[in-house]
Amino acid sequence: MSTYVTAVLPTDQPPLMHQAVDEAVRLLREGEVVALPTETVYGLAANALDASAVAKIFEAKERPTFDPLIVHLASKDQIDLVADIPPEIAPAVKKMIERFWPGPLTILLPKKPVVPDLVTAGLPTVAVRVSSNPIFRRVITGLGKPLAAPSANRFGSISPTSASAVFAELNERIHLIVDAGACMFGLESTIIKIEPATPKMLITVVRPGPITPEDLKAYGKVLHAKRTVVDEATEAPGQLASHYAPKTPLRLLERPQDFIPEEGKRYALMSYRGEEKDGYLNLCDWEEVMMLSPGNGKLPEAAVRFFHILRRLDELGVDEIIAEPLHEHGMGIAMMDKLRRASVRRYSA
Repeated sequence: MSTYVTAVLPTDQPPLMHQAVDEAVRLLREGEVVALPTETVYGLAANALDASAVAKIFEAKERPTFDPLIVHLASKDQIDLVADIPPEIAPAVKKMIERFWPGPLTILLPKKPVVPDLVTAGLPTVAVRVSSNPIFRRVITGLGKPLAAPSANRFGSISPTSASAVFAELNERIHLIVDAGACMFGLESTIIKIEPATPKMLITVVRPGPITPEDLKAYGKVLHAKRTVVDEATEAPGQLASHYAPKTPLRLLERPQDFIPEEGKRYALMSYRGEEKDGYLNLCDWEEVMMLSPGNGKLPEAAVRFFHILRRLDELGVDEIIAEPLHEHGMGIAMMDKLRRASVRRYSA
């Protein structure tokens, strides 16, 4: 693997933002990869139509090539560049992109031949979306090409919601990180596929995220894809059994009464709201307790803090992270899905 001096460029003042965008566009035109902010998490971007550039994403992340990538467009008008919209679902697709783009909704559609097979893991569909992050959109507009951009972390580990988290994951693996502060949502985009049906279209949530089933139900009957239980080829990113995992073993404790601490082990708790009445705070002498939504139990706040808290817990060096369950509705569906995946131990290499 190549080694680089990784630059981190700020964007908190207009001249600095223009400099960072110009440098990102320059590197992308040269076939390199750069880390960019989106409204969901930081992404590791390359020209989606350049297979050699996309290959560098897989190399930097150590990502298996059977895990497909999302293709990001500059605007909803560019969808025809990379995907065909079957006429039987075209009205539904049009309504949904008018409502949710730009934003954290990804749609699976039949791909066009211009999209390299490496991007889609050889599958006939491509995952497409339009980010609402203004810096990401400046970069993609400046490049004039769609961007392939999975999360900017090593494969299977915790998704980054800040430039410092990207640096911790990919320092010396990439040329540039564009720093635009913390991400708005903190969870990866919702991925859906749309199928014709009567009387309503079928909308399958392949990966839960910030756009919730409640948001989608006005456009069709919402179904949930079965959770992957083995690591194998999938139709959308983020669906392998072991994903979003810290290095420290993590256990999702659905019921507090199921926890029996082992003597000599050090535990840390990821608490939803830090309330004693939830039954987790007094289970043992925790090394550390970190709360997703202190006292409030608000799912949007928990989502913004989710990966940041998980990363901080992972840095403690404890023997095991115990995670409380969240309310499994709205954005809680996505966080529970990620906790279940994070609790699956990865196979040995």
